[in-house]
This record gives sequence, structure tokens and C-alpha cells, in this order.
Amino acid sequence: MEREQDIISLEAAPTLAHAFHERVLRTPDQVAWRDWRDWRWTDHTWAESQAEVALWQHAMQADGLQPGERIAILCSNRWEWVLCDQAAQGLGLVSVPLYTNDRAENIGWILKDAGVRWLFLEKAEHWERLQEIRDRLGTLTRIVTGERVEDELPNVIDLDAWLTPARTLPTPPEYVLDPGAPGSLAGIVYTSGTTGRPKGVMLCHHNILWEIHAALQQVPVYPQDMLLSFLPLSHTLERTAGYYLPIVAGTPVTFSRGIPQLADDLAMVKPTLMISVPRIFERVYGRISARVDEGSVLKQWLFHEAVKLGWRRFEWQQGRARWTPGLLLHPLLDHLVGRKIRERLGGRLRFTVCGGAALGEDVARLFIGLGVPILQGYGLTETSPVIAVNTLEDNLPVSVGRALPGIEVRTGENNELLTRSPAVMLGYWNNPEATARIIDDEGWLHTGDQVAIDEQGHIRITGRIKEIIVLSNGEKVPPADMENAIALDELIDQVMVIGEGRPYLSALVVPNPEALEKVARELHLDPANQAIYDDEYLREVLMEHIEERTRDFPGYARIRQIAILDHPWIPDNGLMTPTLKLRRDRILQQCHDLMENLYAGH
Repeated sequence: MEREQDIISLEAAPTLAHAFHERVLRTPDQVAWRDWRDWRWTDHTWAESQAEVALWQHAMQADGLQPGERIAILCSNRWEWVLCDQAAQGLGLVSVPLYTNDRAENIGWILKDAGVRWLFLEKAEHWERLQEIRDRLGTLTRIVTGERVEDELPNVIDLDAWLTPARTLPTPPEYVLDPGAPGSLAGIVYTSGTTGRPKGVMLCHHNILWEIHAALQQVPVYPQDMLLSFLPLSHTLERTAGYYLPIVAGTPVTFSRGIPQLADDLAMVKPTLMISVPRIFERVYGRISARVDEGSVLKQWLFHEAVKLGWRRFEWQQGRARWTPGLLLHPLLDHLVGRKIRERLGGRLRFTVCGGAALGEDVARLFIGLGVPILQGYGLTETSPVIAVNTLEDNLPVSVGRALPGIEVRTGENNELLTRSPAVMLGYWNNPEATARIIDDEGWLHTGDQVAIDEQGHIRITGRIKEIIVLSNGEKVPPADMENAIALDELIDQVMVIGEGRPYLSALVVPNPEALEKVARELHLDPANQAIYDDEYLREVLMEHIEERTRDFPGYARIRQIAILDHPWIPDNGLMTPTLKLRRDRILQQCHDLMENLYAGH
């Protein structure tokens, strides 16, 4: 298929609302978004979407909302998320996205801190979850629910009833394009901080659009592409790259039904583009590895040779290795192995951008070796969010690529990455002290990440300043590298390495339930018995797996003790952020006694 870009320039569209309106004018009848409703995939064109947005705007104006006021969106990835946000953008309102898996108490705090006046929530179950903060919801002008709920609060109304006055007008309302200036506030995104209260990142229209145009210079996207969106739109990477960027590029987007249905959605949608996080690939890697290990010796050999040869071919294509005659076998091995893996991802994937955390080298090598083009990137919510990304022509998987055009990067004290560009946020909402701590007087944003930058400009993340473990002997260990390596094991779902100020490293381990059940039966243990988590034989098995995964780390970085936990760390119990980052301080508090036992006598 011949591809040709159709990018809306910054001059033609200085705000997000202008970008949407210009796209409607250019390609009114093209599919803009597709989602699953009434048991089938449903297409929504640009013109249809704008007509529906106009209805939402009319209803919002009837609710008395004024430019600059904040509205919040608690909704999964679907057309209504877009309609709500676009209606707000056109009226000069400020969107505050909320995670559907966040705790009610945290949502209540965000609503209050941002001064939210109006809330859209998708499902009745979301409304039920918010009942524990019910006393804080009466201050909202309006709560619109996607599903009908029974409640006596006068400000609660279901979506159909809310839109009825607009739908029954003699003449359909016109779309309102009054978003304010490019530098006006477009959204407040609350970072899911691993410690303390989340901070509201203020992003203006120009922040986001400048970022999009810089990204499109480095990674071309076309109207002929199809992007599958499954990360929540409350995640800044997904919202910028998987929602706003396709508007600028004219690329249709299909909203996945969710992570549980992702494998089926990939097969049905056959996307060419995808935004992902390492955990998705790590889980698939674990399943593939387990399946390969159960296969015959011949199948194992074919698989590993296919990965090895595919990786060698990739390195040759990147100009980092010489061509060898062995590459002549690549088409055969790729047909037997790589093609099958790619077909599970739909068979048409041009590339997937992977960000949010570091992707393990073994994981990258396997998928790239099998012909799945993964481009690692890096950024922060505070930078709209992308700072750097690899490209198809210059892909160095041990790095997060080079900075986008126009983004300045340098290293500061302790090799901390500093960045400066028009994509850097306006600041933190209602928190000038925190803003001053992260952005210095010269406009450099201090990321908190330690990096190494090579002569070609490739950025490699080496650690997180605040998360470095300093052992009692003075040795410094970045736990993320070890955790990434251990989490690849099929027996382990989650892991946290500990040892600050201690003589050696230990690990808190959450085993994979299915793998745990299998190992338990092999050890003649009852997987339903709580005592299994204290069993010495199980501990030895897990230690063997951990030692194998960490054998390439220095001797002082060896894990010497582990504690096996009987419950996962999830956002619902407050031990993970909505973006699935560990809340280390809270885990340490909850596991204090376990931790002390790991170091008893030392």
C-alpha cells in the first residue's frame, strides 16, 4: 500500500480543537475512531464525531460551564471519551483525565484539588466505586453517567437524558470552536506518584501540539495506518501519541475492548501501529518461553536459532554488524517461527512504540529477532510526554533513542538527565514549590533519571536517583534492572528488590498463580493452603529461578533472601499506581515485619 502523509500544520491548527476541526474539514467521511458496541466493531467518521461533539457542547453550555473551568473524565477507551474531551476543548474547558482503576479516595482528592465542576463517568460500577466519597460529589455542578444509575442526588443524570434537549432541537447545534490561545491550559494530568499525593501537570495546547509535530518528524505516521489503542487515555503517552497525534496525521484509531481481549483484538483489527508498555511484552515473553521449554529439542533449537539469526539480521540492517552467509537461512526460519508470532499480533504491525518503563534486553532481542519492530521511547508526563524515541532506521534497543528534533538534553549532577523544550509543562497545578524544584531558572526540567548519552545522541537510562539502593558496605544498586530481569521468569508475577542500608539484597516476591499451582503439585503441596507461602522447598525453587535470572549481575548484587507474598500489588489496595508502578514506600510499610525477618541477626 502506498503511503502518503497528511499532517495538519501548527499554523493551520494552533490548538487541539483547531486540529480536530481541520481534520473534519479535510476528511469528513473517513473513519476516525472504531470501538466495540452492540457486539460488533462500530466505525465513527470525522463528520459524525463532530456532529456528536456539538451535542455535548450544547449540553455543557446548558450546565453553565465557562472557559477555563475543569471537567473530569472517568471512562475506558471508547468514542465517548473522545466526544467529552473534544467538546471541552472546543469550549475552552480544561480536561482532567481519571484512571478507571484508581481508588475512590484518590479520585476525590483530584476532583477537589483541580476544582472540578463537572464529571463524566462511563459505567454504573464506577458510580458504585465512588460511593465512599459520596459526600464530596455534591459540590459538582453535574455528574453525567454513561449508564443509568438510581440516585437521589440532583446533579446526577444519565447520558441519554442529558443529551435529549440537544437532540430534540429543531436545528442541530453547531460545533463551537472557541478554545482560547495556544498557550492556554488544555489539560491537568495527575501523575500517579509512587510517593505522596499526585501532582497536577498543567499542559497547554502548544505543549502537546509542538510535541506531536516533533514526534512525526522522527517517526512518520500515515492516514493508511491503523492504530490499536489499549493503554488508558488517562495515560499521557496514549493520549498524546494514540489520540491527539492521529488527529494531526489523519490516522484511524481502534479502541481495544481491554487487556483481557487484546489478543483477540490484535487478530481482528490487524493494526499497523500500537503504543505499549514493557509489561505487555514481558507477559507474552514469559508465555512464549514456557511454551518453548515444553517443546521438543528440535522445536527449541529452531526457535532459538530463529531469534539468534533474526537478531543478527537486524544488527546488519542497522549497520552494526557484517553480512554473513548464515543470513541466507533467515527466510526459512522466519517462515517457521517468526511469521507465526507476528500473525498473533495481527500480521501488519509496522512498529510499536514502547515506553513508561525500561524494556528488558532479552525481551527486546526476542521480539525484534522475530521481526516485531519495537521502538523504545522515553518521557515524562511533565514533557507532554516524549523526550526521546528510537526510529526504524536507527534503533538501538539498549537505549531509548535520540531526543526528538528541537528538544535539548544534557546531563547534570549525578548524570541526571535534564531537558528543555516547548513541550515542557506550564508547571504543577496549585504547587509552585514543586514546580520550582523540578524546573530551574534556566528552564531545564530535572527528570530524576540517571542516563548515559553516547556520541550519536542515544540516551540510555541507567537508574533513578531516588531509587538507588545503597547497601551498608557502600555499594550502589539500581533495583529496576534486577526487578526487570527477575520479572521475566514464568514463576514470578511481581518483585521488589530491597536492601537500603542493609548488608545484602533481598526480594519481596509475588508468584504467578498458575505457575505456583503447577510447582506446588510437583512438590506435593496444597496450593490452596496458606502455609505454602512459608514453605522452604518452594522458597528454594524460587531462589534458584531468581539466581538464574540475576547471574550476570555483580556479586554484591546477589539476592540472598526472599519473602513470598500471598497477594498481588494492585491499584485497588494502594500498592501500585494506576500506571502500574510500585508504591515502594507503602509496600515497605506493609511488609515491615517480613523485611525485618529477612535481616534477622544482621
